Amino acid sequence: MGHLVGKNIYRELGIKIDGMETRVPWNEKLHALLKELYTDEEADLIVKMPYNLSDFDQLLKVTGYHHSALRKHLEGLAEKGLIMDLWVHDRYHYMPSPMIIGIFEFTMMRLGVESDSKVWAKLFKNYLEKDEAFLKANFGHGEQVSFMRALPYEESLTEEEYVEILDYENASQLIEESQKFSIGLCSCRHEKMHLGEKTCNVPLDGCSQFGNAADFMIRHNLAREISKSEMKENFARSKEHGLVLAADNVKKNMKFVCHCCHCCCNILTAISKHGYPNALVTSSYLARIKDDDCVGCGKCAETCPIHVITMQHGDHDKLQKKGRPRIDTSICLGCGVCALQCPTKACQLVKREKSIIHPETTFERVILQSLERGTLQNQIFADPRKLDQKFMRYLVGGFLRIPPVKKALMSDMLRSRFLHAMSKGNARQGRAWVTEM
Repeated sequence: MGHLVGKNIYRELGIKIDGMETRVPWNEKLHALLKELYTDEEADLIVKMPYNLSDFDQLLKVTGYHHSALRKHLEGLAEKGLIMDLWVHDRYHYMPSPMIIGIFEFTMMRLGVESDSKVWAKLFKNYLEKDEAFLKANFGHGEQVSFMRALPYEESLTEEEYVEILDYENASQLIEESQKFSIGLCSCRHEKMHLGEKTCNVPLDGCSQFGNAADFMIRHNLAREISKSEMKENFARSKEHGLVLAADNVKKNMKFVCHCCHCCCNILTAISKHGYPNALVTSSYLARIKDDDCVGCGKCAETCPIHVITMQHGDHDKLQKKGRPRIDTSICLGCGVCALQCPTKACQLVKREKSIIHPETTFERVILQSLERGTLQNQIFADPRKLDQKFMRYLVGGFLRIPPVKKALMSDMLRSRFLHAMSKGNARQGRAWVTEM
């Protein structure tokens, strides 16, 4: 197939990945990254694949590849994490990996003799962080739906709040509900280590996967299988280190939890360093200080991972140490890291007054995320080779990008009806199983 691949295949690959739920604006830095990670033939296959999950027989028809060549390339791409292969309904289904969560994480979690992590780390930093085009494209327009959400530490909640905490925000409950677990390298800490920028003493491993995500990671040597008790120990270790728990932004069938340090995590630095507070969806809680119990030690401010707690002295402040902590509640993640360090329990998490959007499933998250970022048409008309679908992608894409249309579909009034309609559409195509993932 190599001689058939066009000269601009990496530009086409960039367009394809940019059409997923995470935008990847084109520039020379992206070109260099893609050329390093994909062979010409792999890039060609990705360009021809549908955007959503497809089984092997469907890919044979869509891509035009010979059976053996297709099998070989799919296996190679899955081993590198550049596509995802999930076992559903007694067969594997394949789809291209988005940039986040996908290409970056899986690449920087790879180990072995063929790994060139130092080169990859530099290329990812140049594109994802140094050039803010990526951040602006995904978080620069007030987006509400991100791929990750802050998961509160249960020990940080008041007694009243702990009694009422919902299962999807209860880490212990999430672990109990899963049957398969794996742990791999933290892609961000691994990246920073190779860049010479890792300043913390947090171990490299810790990234947690559950269920079919754990199965994917284990099969492709991107993570190691562990027991339920080991997963509990991993979460306990993160509590000791004061790490932010950044979970899959869904209520059902959670697939991963990142254990993030403030110095290495690209999502946390997108907030604290680059000013994109919506890069991580907050939990349903926020930190609150009981002034009567506060001794002004400043530990909450020192440990806040995004630096939204400051110590201030008032004219009549009776505290003898660093002043009184003040929290910027408009940015607070509701992670509870600050409360873990409070010696008097003056700092605790309380329920937010305004509800937070947390999609029910991965299907809903991808739909809402794609709608916000102007790529939903690719999820609806996913076959890149059909001319009628190409026309419909342009037509529907233009309509969905109209600001009032997008705003209406994301509103509390229409969002549920819109998602229900999308689910029914998948069911009519015999793909109801996708909506439950």
